[in-house]
Amino acid sequence: MRVTKGAQIVAGTALLALAVAACGGGASDGGTAAGGGETPVRMEIGEPQELLNPLNTTETEGSEVLAAVFSPLVKYDENKQPVEEAAESITTQDSKVWTIKLKSGYTWHDGKPVTAADYARAWNYGANQDNAMSSSAFFSRIDGFADVHPGEGKTPAAKEMKGLKAVDDSTLEVTLSAPFSQFKTMLGYTAFYPLPASALGADGKVTQAYGEQPIGQGLFKVDKPYKKGGAQTIDMTVYDKFPGTKPKNWTKLQFKIYSSAETAFQDLQAENLDVDDSLPASAIATAKSVLGDRYFDEPDASVGYIGVPLKYNPEFKNPDVRKAISMAIDRKTITETVFAGTRAPADDFINPAIPGYRQGACTACTYNPAEAKKLYADAKGPAKLELGYNGDGGHKEWIEAVANNLRANLGIEVTPKPFENFKAILDDLDAKKYKGLFRMGWSIDYPSAENYLTPIFGTQAISTGSNYGGYENKEFDDIVAKGDQAADAAEGLKLYQQADDILIKDMPYIPVYFYRSNFGHSPKVKGVKLNLLNQVQWADIEKA
Repeated sequence: MRVTKGAQIVAGTALLALAVAACGGGASDGGTAAGGGETPVRMEIGEPQELLNPLNTTETEGSEVLAAVFSPLVKYDENKQPVEEAAESITTQDSKVWTIKLKSGYTWHDGKPVTAADYARAWNYGANQDNAMSSSAFFSRIDGFADVHPGEGKTPAAKEMKGLKAVDDSTLEVTLSAPFSQFKTMLGYTAFYPLPASALGADGKVTQAYGEQPIGQGLFKVDKPYKKGGAQTIDMTVYDKFPGTKPKNWTKLQFKIYSSAETAFQDLQAENLDVDDSLPASAIATAKSVLGDRYFDEPDASVGYIGVPLKYNPEFKNPDVRKAISMAIDRKTITETVFAGTRAPADDFINPAIPGYRQGACTACTYNPAEAKKLYADAKGPAKLELGYNGDGGHKEWIEAVANNLRANLGIEVTPKPFENFKAILDDLDAKKYKGLFRMGWSIDYPSAENYLTPIFGTQAISTGSNYGGYENKEFDDIVAKGDQAADAAEGLKLYQQADDILIKDMPYIPVYFYRSNFGHSPKVKGVKLNLLNQVQWADIEKA
């Protein structure tokens, strides 16, 4: 999963008398390098939820860091199609048995060659229930997953999936439990990175030392251990034996950890930061004029939601309650005024950037305050609501706007609840502790309509994915499974749209807006681009 930290640019506005307030955090270092050496290219991030283990990293901050350390099996071209990267070829005759040939020349950052066994090791570790990795659901289609991940209260019958076989050092054979035409498309995601033997300790577990200083096979190697909770930076150097394209005139990269988007933007303007993809609420009015051609507004495949704890709060059990809340939200005003046009009103669970989107599919996403109030009253919706959101992601303004919509249109008491950071709200959602409505964003793991369905709303994703609301619907699961096994992409897409229709009927989450990618950079760099997964393409950047 790729749950997004936050609106990458959120408008500070007079709408609904909202005020923009900076929260502290994130120190400026003046941009100098220790010892007078090379000044790094510096990017803003929030604190990763976990240590830097790719099998346990399912949010944007940690994924951004790991994307610099690892090279994926596939990347995505301009047509959103997977193209081989660390893989030489990925082939299948029946969409069930897949053969992955590794590209020669890739070595771990300790110099040892990368082999097919390193991929088998990683995927088996990620799938095994005893390891409790947050990425485990992504391996659920591999034959033998049920043996290593039988479910809560059950003991795994095996340590490895029978569907994974390292044929030789450069060949990995993957047998799925059923045909899945989208399997190659999935392989650009963080969970499918390999893992060196040195990552595991004597107990067979990924060590803390590895999570603090992961050894990858990508463009950058990590210079020193990342001490979570106290570190302000994660420092890296270009790996000189990386076989792919390297930056032309720089070798040092630094991720600077901020708890305040405002402080990061101040550092960007002061040229103490080079890349900022989480511009704050206070920046929207001036970002274009301040940054000029260093400010970007581009299409994005992400979706912003209000999440609903269906399984954990009976007050939301009636779908009419959720539909009424949805119809009470003035998406057009929020996206045009609060977001200054850098978002679009959501009218489907699938983003327009990906095939499968249908304009106006979500009828309950249409603003209708009179009908919303009647439906809410008839459904006996709760008199009080709480809206949780992460305070480090620039969400205050739009959450306050939604709260005011609900107060005015439903006649109820609504209290926004800020969490300190993204990690805090994710931890509470993972622990099933938070019972209020919650802000959630989804940034795709791979370009397929299926990725808006299974990882967020599939029953299995309650325990192994991003189904934070606990939504369960067997009909939905069955139709998605049929789409997975469809003979061709067109047939599969029709089935995914049928599953989408079930979501529209049930409204387990409330889609609010479709993102656009808004980011800026300093005059010290040029060539800054984001890929389809909203990760920086570091090899394209040059120092100005």
